[in-house]
Amino acid sequence: MIILGVDPGLTRCGVGVIEAGEHRRLSFIHVDVVRSSPDISQDLRLLAIYNGLAEKMDRFAPDSVSIERVFAQSNRNTVLGTAQAAGLAMLAAAQRNIPVALHTPTEAKLAITGNGQAQKIQVERMVTRILNLTKMPTPADAADALALAICHALRPAGALQGGEREQHLTPAQRQWAEAAQHTTRRRINHDRGM
Repeated sequence: MIILGVDPGLTRCGVGVIEAGEHRRLSFIHVDVVRSSPDISQDLRLLAIYNGLAEKMDRFAPDSVSIERVFAQSNRNTVLGTAQAAGLAMLAAAQRNIPVALHTPTEAKLAITGNGQAQKIQVERMVTRILNLTKMPTPADAADALALAICHALRPAGALQGGEREQHLTPAQRQWAEAAQHTTRRRINHDRGM
């Protein structure tokens, strides 16, 4: 299965492509950053990001796209651009009938390091190790995109929904599943105004 990870951003949008083989064996395929210049108008920046993402999807024909779930940040301009880039990635995938998964940064950190509060350098080192790379991918947006793809590949399918499946989970996968459920419950409670 080919997975394309997207770390959304308006100036730099990270794209990482991996292959998930049998026994969750992961192989590196590609990493890059799609850029748009802050010197051009917002509509042209969005077009540049969309075109770059569409080109990557056409080139690598992924089986799924894993995108960082956008949460509100203190800087509204940053979160707006990030959310717009995430939406463009979803649109490009939907136009190509590619399933989309959204993962929080905490979920990605937990899936890769076993610690949802891991530092960025720890995630970068684990991405390098998991994919057997000779050096850490740069810039950070590129490493984050690979981390999102890895997170999607390692996610426990149906975890904590059936005792039989739970028995086959590693401790890190079980933690990841619990964190994913916690995040989902928190989002539902937030939506309900609780």
